[in-house]
Amino acid sequence: MYPESIIQTFRQRFGDAPAIVVRAPGRINLIGEHTDYNEGFVLPAAIDRAIWFAVSPRTDTTLNLYAEDLQEEHTTTLEKLVKSGKDWPDYLLGTFSELQKDGKVLHGVNVVFGGDIPLGAGLSSSAAVESGMVFALNELYDLGLSRPDLARLAQRSENIFVGMPCGIMDMYASLMGKADHALQIDCRTLTHQYYPFQFPEHILLLCNSGVKHQLVDSEYASRRQQCEEGVRLLQEKYPEVHSLRDVTLEMLEAEKSRLSEVVFKRCHYVVKENARVLAACRALETGKLEDFGDLLYQAHQGARDEFEISCPEVDFLVEQARQHPAVLGSRMMGGGFGGCTINLVKRSGVADFAEQATRNYKAAFGLELPHWEVGLTDGVSGKE
Repeated sequence: MYPESIIQTFRQRFGDAPAIVVRAPGRINLIGEHTDYNEGFVLPAAIDRAIWFAVSPRTDTTLNLYAEDLQEEHTTTLEKLVKSGKDWPDYLLGTFSELQKDGKVLHGVNVVFGGDIPLGAGLSSSAAVESGMVFALNELYDLGLSRPDLARLAQRSENIFVGMPCGIMDMYASLMGKADHALQIDCRTLTHQYYPFQFPEHILLLCNSGVKHQLVDSEYASRRQQCEEGVRLLQEKYPEVHSLRDVTLEMLEAEKSRLSEVVFKRCHYVVKENARVLAACRALETGKLEDFGDLLYQAHQGARDEFEISCPEVDFLVEQARQHPAVLGSRMMGGGFGGCTINLVKRSGVADFAEQATRNYKAAFGLELPHWEVGLTDGVSGKE
């Protein structure tokens, strides 16, 4: 279907072939939630589900944007970059706004986009939209920006224009992914290392809970503020602390009485999660998949009990995984309060696990359980 349908729609709407076709993958995060904005470590990967763009430049300043999956359009100009009131255009408009702030000279564009990244499943469709758009503009207008530059710009777009205080992991993973590899990102230095993820007898299976509790946006901001509060209090005793990346468990224990119970739990989770990411990389290097799987279970327990971002539906799915002999590890993936679990499963047992989890989830919650295998792919690419 993609990208042929995107190109066909572009021809129908604008009367010519696009100047460039761009594929921007979604991402999974193997381990490392809420560590990115704390300048820690994360271990994402680009996946074989993507947003596709067909784009051509214009000679005027008009922006013609068309979302094929929604069959909605939005038209504005570079002089009138304001929120659309329709949500989806803002992820595109923000990239133009931030590029113009940086003094980049742009013209208008015609854009058609769509893809197969499930919405609300924690696979970062919004970051793929932003990353694909900035990549296309960089190519069309020869802006000379590096991929890390594009990731920063896409993050700014979501932070400033859209108004979501997200970290940089999603955009960076979409732009910097490598086939059959996980991507360890140091979110302080924006440097990365690749770790092979080539285990033919095992697969990564996503199970979509189908729920997205309304808490997610407000609670995300709240967790970020609680982490910042912990850093502020710890800095009074340890001036070398600039973020939770610099905090040790010993520091936390020594200052526990000065932190509220909630702030202590949030900080404790982040410090432990950073350590889990590094341990997970070592497990991949040495091929110790059982150790890797156990770290996934530990990460979910921390997210549930200390960071308190899980929900009954997702906890149920992780418990289903624990009870099945083919599953090495499972955890909630994403910002929290719904979305997908990521499961490391022996290929020989995946059908049985998926059938059992689907049946039991329907019995417990009355909900279907969409699930799919994901492969790890290269990052954003374009073809003129």
